[in-house]
Amino acid sequence: MTTCYLSKDQQIELTQIAQSLATLGKGILAADEPADIIESRFSPVNIENTEENRRYYRQVLFRTKECSQYISGIILCHETFHHKTDDNNTLFPCLIKENGIITGITVDKGLVVLGGTENETITQGLDSLEERCREYKKLGAQFAKWRALIKISHHTPSQLAINENASALARYASICQQCGLVPIVEPEVSQDGDHDLEECQRISEKVLATVYKALNDHHVYLEGTLLKPSMVTPGGHNEENSTLYLNAINRVQLYKPWILSFSYGRALQSSVLRAWKGDKANDEQARKEFLRLAKQNSLASMGKYEAVV
Repeated sequence: MTTCYLSKDQQIELTQIAQSLATLGKGILAADEPADIIESRFSPVNIENTEENRRYYRQVLFRTKECSQYISGIILCHETFHHKTDDNNTLFPCLIKENGIITGITVDKGLVVLGGTENETITQGLDSLEERCREYKKLGAQFAKWRALIKISHHTPSQLAINENASALARYASICQQCGLVPIVEPEVSQDGDHDLEECQRISEKVLATVYKALNDHHVYLEGTLLKPSMVTPGGHNEENSTLYLNAINRVQLYKPWILSFSYGRALQSSVLRAWKGDKANDEQARKEFLRLAKQNSLASMGKYEAVV
């Protein structure tokens, strides 16, 4: 008989994965940029955006063995998930596992306009999700990511957009757990716009409340999930600011029932790309830079980072 509830063994597996990902002093590397996004990262350092260059660059990162001291999980996109190393044809999820790191996969299929709204969006990808999750699990994935986007303006977000995105996140989380994957729940509240801090806080609280109501309605096992909230700050962040903000959060003397760590993409890679420049002769220098960034964010996740002036 099929049931919406997880077995005890399923709950134990999900809890163990979630706790490993949330190990004190460790965080997640987001290496799931699709080809069009990584173009914007490659272009400033004159790296041609070919599939082989994307594969080789990720290989440089994933062969930084010491990074398991600071990185608990790595999120991949579909393309990277199926890439192999160039020497012994090891699939990247296997390479990551050999280094003591957990492999994750982005399973959403991007944003589309939600009808009946002012160009607000809904995330697509639920139709074939269970089949894809079971296949990813079989190939070594242990967790997944799905991003919803909430926009703030004078007329948004609408309650419709909040409800629909919360429902989609909950359905995604439920399917992932049934397939043995820990879902990262990411209701991203966009930092774009001219709204103030108080409005960002108000909307963030409203969205999170709606999302967790939906997770409860869908019988999602919360101990087997991770939340990826937005920074309640304006604009994007460079590497140093990302580390400083995380450090400040963890230095606040308040009761914090959960570990507050990082899931960074650009903040762990921008300097790495500048060091690498698409040249294999720079592989080791790029790895050293990646290790430096991983270590400083590890320290920040414990409130122990001291900026170098």
